[in-house]
Amino acid sequence: MKKTLVAALSVATVAGSLVTATPPAKANDGVGAGIAAGLIGGAIVGGAIASSRPVYGGPVYVAEPPPPAPCYWQRQRYWDGYGWVIRPVRVCY
Repeated sequence: MKKTLVAALSVATVAGSLVTATPPAKANDGVGAGIAAGLIGGAIVGGAIASSRPVYGGPVYVAEPPPPAPCYWQRQRYWDGYGWVIRPVRVCY
């Protein structure tokens, strides 16, 4: 809705500026009227294209990454070559 309103407002602005800025057309010269009609038509078509939405084929869903695995700290015993040592180890499953 917002884009449509902006496009309509821009078309009205361009059309209004063309009406006030163009010199009066002569009866034997149709070039000015043709240029004005082309500019107004281009503004209308351009506004319609700018306000249209692109078509992708459907909504796109992005999956969230899974939550991290639950981890906890556990004291484990290991042999270091000289004796048994207890150290904290992070265990994840």
